[in-house]
Amino acid sequence: QLQLVESGGGLVQPGGSLRLSCAASGFTLDNYAIGWFRQAPGKEREGVSCISTSARTNYADSVKGRFTISRDNTKSTVYLQMNSLKPEETAIYYCAAVLKMFGLCALSERYDYWGRGTKVTVSS
Repeated sequence: QLQLVESGGGLVQPGGSLRLSCAASGFTLDNYAIGWFRQAPGKEREGVSCISTSARTNYADSVKGRFTISRDNTKSTVYLQMNSLKPEETAIYYCAAVLKMFGLCALSERYDYWGRGTKVTVSS
């Protein structure tokens, strides 16, 4: 019913860029905050970035200045532009949604709906 599907992952060299997409089906994203998370091999899942319903954004310190999150509600899609990628950022990247009409998004917030992830490999 409520589904999120990530795409855009793949193999990229260190210093390269990728653009991930998170598309919603079964619902529209207008009233949802969206977060991007990642889980590297052997590590806990961590928050990367989130975007509120009013397009206010937050970023993890480790990606600030290199990643950009954006949303296009007409397409029910959220994007994550990732630049200057590092090998340690190899991970499965997930998008997630939470119903939240107002205010900033928070990576510490509980997100209710999750995609299955898209794999990003940063390697030479």
